[in-house]
Formats: sequence, structure tokens, C-alpha cells
Amino acid sequence: MRMLVHKYGGTSVGTLEKIKKIAKRVILEKENGYEMVVVVSAMGKTTDHLVEMSKEISKNPSRRELDLILSTGEQVSIALLSMAFQELGYDAIALTGFQAGIKTYGPHTKNKILDIDSDKIQNYLSQGKIVVVAGFQGINDEGDITTLGRGGSDTTAVALAAKLNCPCHIYTDVDGIYSVDPRLYPQAKKLQTVSYEEMMEMASLGAGVMEARAIEIAYKYNIPIYVASSMNDVEGTYIKEYDEKMEENIITGLSISDDSLMVTISRIPDQIEHIAMIFEKLAQENVNVDMISQTAPLSGVISLSFTAPKDDLFIIEKIMSEFNEGFEVSIEQEMTKISVVGIGMRNQSGVSGRLFRLLANHDIKVKQVTTSEISISYMIETKYKETAVSVLSKELNL
Repeated sequence: MRMLVHKYGGTSVGTLEKIKKIAKRVILEKENGYEMVVVVSAMGKTTDHLVEMSKEISKNPSRRELDLILSTGEQVSIALLSMAFQELGYDAIALTGFQAGIKTYGPHTKNKILDIDSDKIQNYLSQGKIVVVAGFQGINDEGDITTLGRGGSDTTAVALAAKLNCPCHIYTDVDGIYSVDPRLYPQAKKLQTVSYEEMMEMASLGAGVMEARAIEIAYKYNIPIYVASSMNDVEGTYIKEYDEKMEENIITGLSISDDSLMVTISRIPDQIEHIAMIFEKLAQENVNVDMISQTAPLSGVISLSFTAPKDDLFIIEKIMSEFNEGFEVSIEQEMTKISVVGIGMRNQSGVSGRLFRLLANHDIKVKQVTTSEISISYMIETKYKETAVSVLSKELNL
């Protein structure tokens, strides 16, 4: 039995007309001999609207109840798409994450997939049904509905493809993966192929086309991913295993994220116990800390800076308010992280010097820097974002 997993994002299912169009696309694959599993997100901005409503009721809503309300968006999508298939004469069934056997663990709103019991899905496929699965959600050991965080539908789709051992096609509102977000740099080039490793790095650093955990699963189980437009029939981008040709370009892409804030804590006594206490409290509240920098001791005190998601602002403010040791705390929200990514950086020296010189020539102040084997990330004030994206893209021929 040849199987294929399709995933359609929120924009792709944003209207009833788009849902009908998706149904016809999937049916073409069905007619070509594939048994089809289709994963969908909530329609349009439904999830944002549900979050806004929740925060009008409570500034810090219960994460369990937030999961419950957020999961309803995908349930609407799967029911409508299943109806569209049935109206066109094809047998289909809609399954929530729980019904699809998606078992999860972790804190509410940030769960991870533990396992998938695919027996029910495979049984429906053997009956010739098109199986429509709600992305972004599952169920934990306590029987609570859970969600996987933003971009979780990508993770659902790739995890299902891994379990079913079949390719995964991700259809979205862009026609592939670009070196830079075309909305920020219209001259950006579309990539024909990109390695799992580069795509993981780009996604984790802010590229919005794919979710990092989804790429990690694909990499682990060697699941080929094809990313393309749900609206236009043009060639997309393949995410695949690394090959030597990929090193020809030192830099593959530029990732941009406005989702982080930066916290700076000054006048901390130069004792490791204080640093440990700060990060223990953040970990207890499931705050995902990204960049970290610390100054050298001066007169017995140090300064510490770190970045974290803006969604955790309320929790961070609460944690910072608990410190009574005379620390001085500032939180900057108008921040942007710009990251250059390329597998060719492994064997190329001088990249960081070239980039720092470029930023300096345009008076772009860098607040923090972090590196990996294949990336360099800069935290800058958002007012410099447009200039930084433009000059880096041109210099690196992206």
C-alpha cells in the first residue's frame, strides 16, 4: 500500500473555497494510487483569535484550559475537509489527535509527541478512506487534550509520515523555502534543495515555513519532505539528506525572528549560586531560554543577559519580581534575532569577521551573539531589522 501524508496550514484552509480546492488536490493523489492521510491546521487566524479571547478572560489563563480551547480550531478544519471529500464522492473520516492515537507528554501548550498508535489510521486506509487528522494536538497520560505549540501541525504530519514510513508534503502559502523571507527581501532566491541540518537550524532560529521539531523527526527517520504552495502548481523545495554539493554555497539562508525579548539583570554578586537560581526558576516555569551572555566581574558584581519568547513575558516579569537581592532588571521587547545559516561554514574561516564588519559599516548595534557549527545569530533592536536584512542578503547573495 503506497501512502502519502499531506499537511495544509492555516492560510491554506482559510476559506471554504480553499478547503474545496485542497480536497480536489488530494483526490488527484488518491487517483494516482496513494492512500492519503491529510493533516490540517485551524482556519486562518482562528488560533490567534482563541488566544485573544482567552486573555480577555484572564491575563494568565490556565494552560490546561488553553489547550482545550486551542484544540477546537483544528476540529473545525478536519470536519469541513472531510465533508468536502464526501461531497465529491470519496469516503473520508476526520480524526482528532486523540482519535488518531497521538500520545503526548510535557507541559500544557508545549507538549511533545511521545508515540503514535497508527492502527486505527491504517485500518481506515485499508478500507479506502481518506483520513483527515487534526494537527497540533494529542492526548497525555492523564487523558487531557494537549497542544504541541505553534507550528505543531508540521510536527504532527512528519511524525505520522515517520510512523507510516512514507513521504510528507507540506503545503503552505509560499511556493517553497527561500534563502530569506520574501516578504522582507523580495529578491530572495528559492532553494531547490536544503539539508535536514540546515533546515533544522533555520527553523529553530525563526524561519517560519517549517517547525524545527518536524525537521528533527524527518532527519531521525529519513523522511523526505516536500514544501510547496497549496494555491499555485509550481515546483517547491525538497528537504533531504546532506550531499557534498550543498557546501558550494557557504551561506544557505537568513532567518529572522521578532518573537524574542531580552532580559538584562545587573548588579548580581559574582557568585554562581545566583546565576543557578535564576535559571532554575525559569526552567521550573518552562521558559525556553535562548541566548545567554555574562560580563566579567567588576567590583564584585556581574551583569547577565538572556533572550526568551515574548509569549512568556508575564511569567518572566513574575520571576524577576521575586528577586529581592538588589538586582536591577530591564526587559527589552523591540528586539529581532537575525541568523545566517550554512553548512559550508564548517570549513570556511573569516565569516564572522566579514559579517561584523558589514554590520559595523551600517551602524547596526549588536546586543548579543551566539554561534553553532553552521550558524551565527545576532540580537539587534528591531529598528535596525530592515537595514540588516537588506545588507546581509545582498552581501551574501541570498
